[in-house]
Amino acid sequence: MTRLPRLYAILDVACFASSDALLSAAEELAAGGCTLLQYRNKAGNARQILDDARELKRRLGNSVKLIMNDRADLAVVAGFDGVHVGQDDLSPEGARKVIGEQLWLGVSTHNPEQIKAADQTSATYVAIGPVFATASKANPDPVVGLEGVRKARSLTRKPLVAIGGITRGNCRSVIEAGAVSVAVISDLSRDPRKSAEEFLRILG
Repeated sequence: MTRLPRLYAILDVACFASSDALLSAAEELAAGGCTLLQYRNKAGNARQILDDARELKRRLGNSVKLIMNDRADLAVVAGFDGVHVGQDDLSPEGARKVIGEQLWLGVSTHNPEQIKAADQTSATYVAIGPVFATASKANPDPVVGLEGVRKARSLTRKPLVAIGGITRGNCRSVIEAGAVSVAVISDLSRDPRKSAEEFLRILG
């Protein structure tokens, strides 16, 4: 089974004033010990996404696993390590056809039915959320809470990533509920290096 690091950083373009700011944050996160990063750009066109992705790959090299949100095709072209798909994106098996057998495939889930379905796919890991209230999505799914994480843990044998409103203050409780990794957006965006170091210290 694939081993995921405790901290899964998500770089959402919407959190940064420019591509340069996003790329600098990525370098800071890597310097802080982060080894898994997802690039998320919900509004950009393919060229913009690819430009950012290639630059991320150039700057970070193989020191960090890079995951593309939504776009399996661009993940391959940019030389990323995997793709993450949501419930409204390309199906997991559709994404797997694009990326091949070797790259990582993550799937977002929000309820027991979706978790069971994702467990039957070739997904590398399953994400559950939002665990807590989150400001990073315009129309978030209902909060699942720590009980939702525990339930998800019982429904899949795959590595479980928790996402949604996770901070340095609550991340330990999420791991204790059964997640192997916590995906964080907002609480890493200010002073990324120091934040990553603190998360990793708390998560052990």
